[in-house]
Amino acid sequence: LKVQCNDLDAQWEKRRETRTAETRAVQEAIVVLSEDDHRETVERSISFLQTATAMGAKRASAAALLRRAAAAPDFEADDLLAAWRGRGHAAARLGAAAGPRAQLSTLAMAVQLDSFGKVKAMIDKMHAELQEQQAEEVKFKAYCEKELRQNEKTTYDKTELKKELEAKIDQLESLIKRLGEEIAAAKEQIATTEVEIKKASQSREAENAEFQAVVSDQRATQTILKQVLQKLKDFYEKKIGNKVALTQQTPPVQFNAYKANEGASPVMGLIEQILEDSKALEDEATSGEAKAQADYEKFVADSNAMIKDLQEQVTSKTKAIAAADGDKAEAATDLESTEGEL
Repeated sequence: LKVQCNDLDAQWEKRRETRTAETRAVQEAIVVLSEDDHRETVERSISFLQTATAMGAKRASAAALLRRAAAAPDFEADDLLAAWRGRGHAAARLGAAAGPRAQLSTLAMAVQLDSFGKVKAMIDKMHAELQEQQAEEVKFKAYCEKELRQNEKTTYDKTELKKELEAKIDQLESLIKRLGEEIAAAKEQIATTEVEIKKASQSREAENAEFQAVVSDQRATQTILKQVLQKLKDFYEKKIGNKVALTQQTPPVQFNAYKANEGASPVMGLIEQILEDSKALEDEATSGEAKAQADYEKFVADSNAMIKDLQEQVTSKTKAIAAADGDKAEAATDLESTEGEL
């Protein structure tokens, strides 16, 4: 279309001038020959030789007129109509041989060689063809203008589509990049959380082991202190020592009267205080262990829930990347096709 219709206005004006010159030449040739036809009855009395000579002169004059018209520079314009009308057929390969210059030259030759009747018929036929060609040229110009407008609209639409596809590809590339970064961050957070769970488990095991040791030590201490306290209570509170002293015989030589140690009561009080402190420490350690275990279990549960959510996000975003890759490939194919059409 661009080859056929490019610079249409300039070529149309040139072709219009060429067609006018061609028509004028043919019409003038018809006038020359028609004069002979009108004078035929007047010149019947002239000899055959004179008539032939006069007719030859007229034919030579018409032929010369046609040759001058064929040599006019106006006929250098490309015959766009012949190319359009005969596209895809053998006529399209004739080139300049099918143009007005060649037709006028052929007609000039026929004027000199053929009889007047044949020449007159050829000129009439050529004049009719010129009228037909001129009408087809008008159609061709309208066709070119319509197709060029349609081509401009199509080009505009394709250009807009190209911009849309390029923007879509850019958006998809940004989406794929962002999703990839989010997946990497999620996987890193999953790994970090798993390490924290492992560290928390190790710390909890150590705390529990320390708790077990503290409880065991305190209970052992309590057992010992209870035994000590019981021994002292048995002696000082139940007067076991006095009873022993009363049942014995009086020796010849006696010690001074035995008196219970007055400091026994504070000692037993101290033991009882230590025993109470040990029980309090055991209770505190037990309470702390229960709270630490509850906190640990909550931390593990929350961490596992977060890991599950992150894994679901990774799965979902991985699928989204696959879909975006497919859309990007489709858009790239459409873009390549659109660029090819442009």
